[in-house]
Amino acid sequence: MSAKVDTSLPLEYQTEQSRLNILGFWIFLGAEIVLFATLFAVYAVLNQRYAGGPGHQDIFLMKEVMIQTVLLLTSSFTCGLAIFEMRKGNLKGLITWLIVTLGLGAGFLFMEINEFIHYVHEGATMQTSAFLSSLFVLLGTHGAHVMFGIFWAIMVIFQLVKRGLTPVTARKVFIIGLYWHFLDVVWIFIFTFVYLKGMML
Repeated sequence: MSAKVDTSLPLEYQTEQSRLNILGFWIFLGAEIVLFATLFAVYAVLNQRYAGGPGHQDIFLMKEVMIQTVLLLTSSFTCGLAIFEMRKGNLKGLITWLIVTLGLGAGFLFMEINEFIHYVHEGATMQTSAFLSSLFVLLGTHGAHVMFGIFWAIMVIFQLVKRGLTPVTARKVFIIGLYWHFLDVVWIFIFTFVYLKGMML
């Protein structure tokens, strides 16, 4: 027996299975919030324990961080445009905006890797101090999530090309959109409480 489809709802919500999967993903995001809250708490405790090593103002490159922020926040906007095109049933527009989103995300990731390389060249490694250990873990965890999101979205794009827009592929696009927006929100907290606050110490 085929799943009941409610065509009065957006495509990603039309089947009960899709609605349950989306609800399950919201629960998963709740666990992710706990993870990042823990990392922020650890950083808050350790962020001034330099152990004679470099501090915030010695290593932070705020111009590059601003560019990273613009890239990631813009990618959140283009991800929203992808969902908008999906709701209109425009497969080509959906895929186009997803690719733009991934390009911006890849640019962010490239700059973050360069940021880590800069830290190491400045003698700032995870072994240098508690501050740097907590910084690398927090930034690295977020960066790993961005990398995973890029690969995940690429797989979704392949499915869109192969199967088109269906309740299943629409649900997958919607979920990856939730995930991407979540990463952007986490970055806003990182930008505010790590970089901006760090430069004021």
